[in-house]
Amino acid sequence: MSRLGRIGTEATAATRSFLRRRTAVFFTFFFPVILVVIFGALIRTQPTGGGLFAEPAGYYIPGYLAVVVLFTPLSRVGSEIARHRDGGRFEKLATTPLSRVEWLVAHTLVNVAIIGAASLLILGLVIAVTDAELVVSASLLALPVFVAVAVALFCGFGAILGALADSQDGVIAASNTVALPLLFLSETFVPPALLPDWFLPAVAASPLTYFARGTRAILYEPATWATELAILSVLAVGFLALGAYAVPRTD
Repeated sequence: MSRLGRIGTEATAATRSFLRRRTAVFFTFFFPVILVVIFGALIRTQPTGGGLFAEPAGYYIPGYLAVVVLFTPLSRVGSEIARHRDGGRFEKLATTPLSRVEWLVAHTLVNVAIIGAASLLILGLVIAVTDAELVVSASLLALPVFVAVAVALFCGFGAILGALADSQDGVIAASNTVALPLLFLSETFVPPALLPDWFLPAVAASPLTYFARGTRAILYEPATWATELAILSVLAVGFLALGAYAVPRTD
């Protein structure tokens, strides 16, 4: 079987495994929907009012997208590695031609498809329940690229967490510990103006910051986004390489 065939077979198996876990399917799409409803429709933004959610509704679209781009691949890939390790599946995979890189690429492709669908749902919901207005331009074609690259980055990160954690519970705890600070301190929901100057270098060090800046330049305030995409792509390659190296050879 060719490399593409091996990746396709593993991706098909991973997709079926995800669809069989109805709870995982439900919360993958339900959690960001609840977030949009609570913060977008119920709390609403208060432009020029000061404090949190003081920007127009469109400013926060990258934050809503970041929820699924960040949380879903971290927890799914990390948990998948933990399940494989607990079930002795890496011992079996070691006897097949499927390499660690191919395994991670297959699961990354599945996550890109799942999170791409969730992102479309979020965009539609934000437009429906808030007064956010999207900037319609040719740059919209770059939005799926940003989502795919960011998902790949955090799939690599999730693989690292899965390899380091000793259980599925440990993966969930580790992914939440990493994701929650990144979600709110990466120019998503909290504008840089509300943060102290000494903390801004940490914001610039967050991979999620470049996703937020790039998607905001596409959807809200038209600006160049090529630099953000380039940085995000380099980071994605690096994290995927580290993640593939971290995938256990055997149990």
